[in-house]
Amino acid sequence: MNRDVVIVGGGVMGAATACFLARDHGIAATVMERDTSYARASSSLSASSIRQQFSQPVNIALSQASLAFLRRVGDELAVDGEAPHIGLTEPGYLYLASEAGAPLLRSNQQVQQTAGADTRLLDPAALRQQWPWLAVQDLALGSWGASGEGWFDGPALHQAFRRKAIARGARFLAAEAVQLATAGGRVTAVATAEGRRFQADAFVLAAGAWSAPLAAQLGCALPVSPKKRDVFVLDCPQALPGCPLVIDPSGVWFRPEGRGFLAGAPPRDGDPDEPPLHAIDHGLFEEHLWPVLAARVPAFEALRVRSAWAGYYEMNHFDHNGLAGPLPGYVNAYTACGFSGHGMQQAPAVGQALAALIAGTGGAVLQPLFPARIAENRPLWEANVI
Repeated sequence: MNRDVVIVGGGVMGAATACFLARDHGIAATVMERDTSYARASSSLSASSIRQQFSQPVNIALSQASLAFLRRVGDELAVDGEAPHIGLTEPGYLYLASEAGAPLLRSNQQVQQTAGADTRLLDPAALRQQWPWLAVQDLALGSWGASGEGWFDGPALHQAFRRKAIARGARFLAAEAVQLATAGGRVTAVATAEGRRFQADAFVLAAGAWSAPLAAQLGCALPVSPKKRDVFVLDCPQALPGCPLVIDPSGVWFRPEGRGFLAGAPPRDGDPDEPPLHAIDHGLFEEHLWPVLAARVPAFEALRVRSAWAGYYEMNHFDHNGLAGPLPGYVNAYTACGFSGHGMQQAPAVGQALAALIAGTGGAVLQPLFPARIAENRPLWEANVI
């Protein structure tokens, strides 16, 4: 068993892995985080939603396991009798499709129902009956997660994992990993920018969008880079009863948040990797989001932008799926990165499975996500990436 573990990256994936190593296997990992304020971390800037509407069974299974964990998070991550609160709410996801997109919704739903997801296909009349505030004249179909989908407080979950891990003996250090040392098919040590050196039995790269440069030192090409996503906080004078997280055929999405709404869209073509987070793309909202939102929900004609923020997706350009498991060529190096927008929701299941894999007691659920599929050119395409 690997008794000493170093985790590079203290975001939700690294914190979850450290938590489960300590809680389930008695392994107190050392977690390195270069920015302990988490100001640029995807974990801090996530819209923090959870769904089962994926096209790949492994993603459905991971989200189902994570959802079960989130529903009992107060018991799972309590420390000294103090239970975390993450505000989980489950109004569902609603994917909308034109005639062109309807076949994909139907084929995805077959996969989802086989996996036990409670997803339902609704025609325009049924959509209008369920949500009278929705404009449906150009729609052919909707797919709604009637249960087991919604959103939660992601930063609160991250801090709960971190707190539980520390309570069980894990160490979180302010340190930037810059160099990995290897010998005989093993990673032997990691050196930091401050000149410190840490040896261990196993190493985990969980640095999110910035995992690739360290993996490259091991000869492993991880096609992961930071892609900025702008999120707008909106006020609307009219309530939308029963509003789920809605994904328009254009890719624009919105969901309730407190008394207002959050909305966003995929980046526009040509966006560079890692643009500054402070440079909010207000043109994206004015030119693209607002017209789509107002056409889909007439009440949104009167919406106003209250504020906005941006965060990075750790985008896996190979197949838009997470990379989780052993790094090829090494018996003691692992990664968990590249989840392309669904890392926060899958962190409980991935962290628990990766901890079991490192401890040698399980983790088989991650096999479809092993990084070896990159070198073997076996993409596992995820069609439902928002």
